[in-house]
Amino acid sequence: MNKQTSFEGLEVGFDVPALPGMDEADIQTPCLVLDLDALERNIKKMGDYAKAHGMRHRVHGKMHKSVDVAKLQESLGGAVGVCCQKVSEAEVFARGGIMDILVSNQVRDPLKLDRLAQLPKLGARTIVCVDDIDNVAELSEAAKNHGTELEVFVEIDCGAGRCGVTTTEAVVEIAKAVEAADNLKFSGIQAYQGAMQHLDSYEDRQEKLDIAIAQVKDAVEGLNAEGIACELVSGGGTGSYYFESNSGVYNELQCGSYAFMDADYGRILDRDGNRIDQGEWENAFFILTQVMSHAKPDKAICDAGLKAQSIDSGLPVIYGRNDVEYIKCSDEHGVIADPNAVLNVGDKLRLVPGHCDPTANVHDWYVGVRGGKVETLWPVSARGKAY
Repeated sequence: MNKQTSFEGLEVGFDVPALPGMDEADIQTPCLVLDLDALERNIKKMGDYAKAHGMRHRVHGKMHKSVDVAKLQESLGGAVGVCCQKVSEAEVFARGGIMDILVSNQVRDPLKLDRLAQLPKLGARTIVCVDDIDNVAELSEAAKNHGTELEVFVEIDCGAGRCGVTTTEAVVEIAKAVEAADNLKFSGIQAYQGAMQHLDSYEDRQEKLDIAIAQVKDAVEGLNAEGIACELVSGGGTGSYYFESNSGVYNELQCGSYAFMDADYGRILDRDGNRIDQGEWENAFFILTQVMSHAKPDKAICDAGLKAQSIDSGLPVIYGRNDVEYIKCSDEHGVIADPNAVLNVGDKLRLVPGHCDPTANVHDWYVGVRGGKVETLWPVSARGKAY
């Protein structure tokens, strides 16, 4: 989808915000812009890290919801595949040619089970999480109906307080049931500690992960004692991957936001007390917005409001500026404090969203820029795939 011929008949400003070859200054706003140089550096850096530490890296597709970004992560960063949260999301990636897919969530609805069981027919290794032994029979029946094999991770609640079992006994019980079921294969453990990823302090994150790692080690030992092989132990995010990769028990990472970097993740600190968006990772993901009014002398109004972003993790930050501040938004407007009246109508600004995942999900396109030019246009392939 990155060739100019793919966009024949599409109108800038109605169908798409830009076309390849356009000047960056002519991109229609508000829209999502990717700094391709920064994106590629982030992807390669994480890929090099994973390789150096003997880790598989399964990127989080729910972050960008883009087949094109996922393929770049495979080709440039050595990613082994993606994890998704929903079956429809997984279908998009499988149909797009991603061949190793983990649904890092539970699937219980009969129609969703049926669709999940058909993913292997597209050539994709398909893994799903389980935290209830009754789910094993449901998955087995769906896979038998389609003559496919589904792989299973037992999910451990290692601190997030959402899905997952909490005891080694439960892990072993479910794994045994999977091993005994037709058309299923037990492949490992899902142990993602999402609740601590955004804790500012490195030491606070480490404390939470130490508890999780001990819990996972106990589960693996319990499986080994029963003669059950645990091929993969999967988890780890942008705020914790260095802990999992040095744990001696995890062998697969699930980092997502590192590639884009949002304002909320950027605020967390590395072991030296530095923000991770000031050295560890670069901002590569922006909402491009334009000043549409400056009727009030001390504030500018831009065209990126609530419908262009998610503010669940806070307001966006204006990239590269400390003389103006995004302070408020409504459906269609963003209010920018401009005490020195430095902005003019028509000025364009890059906003770093508070949370990249839900922000990406409200847009149709990524505009990839390099050297002041639009180089490519990528669809947000799984946008709206929430079922």
